[in-house]
Amino acid sequence: MSPSSPLRYIDPLVPRGPFYRAYVGLASSRFATWLSKQAIWSAIVWKIDPVLLRITRGRLGTGLLLPTALLQTRGARTGLPRRNAVIYFHDGDRVTIVASQAGRPGNPAWFYNARANPDVLLGGEPFRAEIIEDEAARARLWPLADRIFPAFASYRESAARAGRAIPILQLLPREAAEGRDDRR
Repeated sequence: MSPSSPLRYIDPLVPRGPFYRAYVGLASSRFATWLSKQAIWSAIVWKIDPVLLRITRGRLGTGLLLPTALLQTRGARTGLPRRNAVIYFHDGDRVTIVASQAGRPGNPAWFYNARANPDVLLGGEPFRAEIIEDEAARARLWPLADRIFPAFASYRESAARAGRAIPILQLLPREAAEGRDDRR
């Protein structure tokens, strides 16, 4: 996205309309959850999203109604730019993203990239990524995430069966993060 089209503010507490609720209900169904874990899904859909979001300047992704933005990280090993579509929502001035990878056993590559190089872009805007490790904060954020995309609940169950706790990241606007670093 360009500076002229800022990242849309997504408040998870705002009631969603019937069309959105029906859509996320379908997208969170048992069949859709199963489909998202298939190799064909990651080979095609997860590869299309970054291109689609880039050419439409963030207006359209394969998630259609889901609040999705293009996350740009630097590769943990290569340092090269990497782009992935992520579902997001706001928690005050922080943007929250979930490294669910549809509940698969491993974390997505973008999570490792953001951990190694926390200066990221989301929707073309600069942020600093922080991994939320405090269990109370995670417990507060999960119900908000589930309001945006109910499939996160079944993804957590799948990941837990595989021995993985799904990471939650919060992105602070880079200026605010730099100001916090200065106060330390």
